[in-house]
Amino acid sequence: MKLYSYWRSSAAYRVRIALHLKNLAYELVTTHLARDEQHGGAYLQMNPQGLVPALEHDGQVFVQSLAIIEYLDSIAEQPRLLPPDPVARAHVCAMAQAIACDIHPLNNLRVLNYLKNTMAQPSAAIEQWYGHWHHLTLGALEQWALRFSTAGRYLFGDAVSLADVLLVPQLYNARRFAVGLDDYPTLVAIDAGLQRLPAFAAASPERQPDAVA
Repeated sequence: MKLYSYWRSSAAYRVRIALHLKNLAYELVTTHLARDEQHGGAYLQMNPQGLVPALEHDGQVFVQSLAIIEYLDSIAEQPRLLPPDPVARAHVCAMAQAIACDIHPLNNLRVLNYLKNTMAQPSAAIEQWYGHWHHLTLGALEQWALRFSTAGRYLFGDAVSLADVLLVPQLYNARRFAVGLDDYPTLVAIDAGLQRLPAFAAASPERQPDAVA
């Protein structure tokens, strides 16, 4: 199993967490986004989107973090990141997709670079853009966590799920861009507990071999 990753990519961060949770050994291949290595010929042939992560396994290449994690959940069932109960699964997927579809695409590096370089937007405007989309969704996630978390340790129920796997990288990004989190105490508390788990700690950006001090 081979994972193409970049230390600060939140999408790659998600997949690293899932791999560690499931104790799946993998070879890490670093792809430096800031140097545009993802648009090199060989990588682009493998993944036409030119994005990370990508996962090679059994002669197949899988892309898009949610699809990769769903694949991992099907080949290594424990711990289950997607609940077997259809109602629970729908709620977990809704929280995960709120992050993956409503925050992340609008705050991705390529979007921010387009705002800065092509649209010539000043840093203050880009920071406002970044925070705006975070706050719209984090407020909903805070309410969902209060509704669905059993004891305030996980976003849903009493076990790690796909929603938690997405939450930690997104809050890492939020702090990196100085998005205020005071209005989301439940999310912050869940994130702090998750980061103490070995699988989440091992996947953290600063512990990756390509991390920049």
